[in-house]
Amino acid sequence: MKKDASAHFKQSTVLPWVELRVANQSNACYQAHSHDEFSFGIIDSGRAEYRNRHTNHHIGQGDIVTINPADVHSCNPERGTWSYSMLFVDSGQMGQMQQEVMACSDGGHRQDYLPFRVALDRSPLVGQRYRALFYDLQAEVGALEVQTRLFDFIEAAFGQRSDETIKAPSPRLKRVHETLLDDVTRVHQLEQLAAEAQMSRYQLLRAFKHYYGLPPHAYLMDEKIKRAKVMLKSGHQIADIAHTLGFSDQAHFQRQFKKKIAVTPKYYQSHFIKLGDV
Repeated sequence: MKKDASAHFKQSTVLPWVELRVANQSNACYQAHSHDEFSFGIIDSGRAEYRNRHTNHHIGQGDIVTINPADVHSCNPERGTWSYSMLFVDSGQMGQMQQEVMACSDGGHRQDYLPFRVALDRSPLVGQRYRALFYDLQAEVGALEVQTRLFDFIEAAFGQRSDETIKAPSPRLKRVHETLLDDVTRVHQLEQLAAEAQMSRYQLLRAFKHYYGLPPHAYLMDEKIKRAKVMLKSGHQIADIAHTLGFSDQAHFQRQFKKKIAVTPKYYQSHFIKLGDV
């Protein structure tokens, strides 16, 4: 195997059992080998020959390679260089999250973990969810958001949930909703919220999104931005708003606000027209 000077490895600080790898314009060749973890990733540019499960695949931009623990595989660029990103996820942790998703789909657990059904996936949904997961891991956003992204990926890659309709929110789910609203500055843990709802983590994410339109982390951020708008209109200082609402710093607040409102907090505040001024 050629040395790949353009490859970078990083252990997630949010989920320590996940490792990220990025290769940019690499010409490295990978002879037959295997991993103890699940490994999966997406090709950003170039083409390569990928062999897994005794089958050769010609892969290129947008293709997703999926490798189960102990799968013997190899991957070599066909011409020139290629770029890609990969995730390596502990098989035990992946299995636990899979079981939560599959329990909702078929009413029971199956085995320690489920293998990928295919070695090469070209589903736009799987690709979209992989990119969202990788981006959040690389950006080191909160654990609640990253776990949500990983559940979303598992749902798309390993099997769709059933279409049963949840008829009414339980009192416990309402309490989780109230917990989020009561303290928007707190770093909420998915495990604690799930325990409060007496649901699995995946069940909580699905039920919460069903009733409130967003998963907990996104709902919490949406609530922060709504409160920020009120505070901006009342003349509060931007730095004070960022601190009061629990943003890591003023820059973080500004980025999140612009994502939602499409203008900066300063612009919003300076261009807000009070009713008495009209």
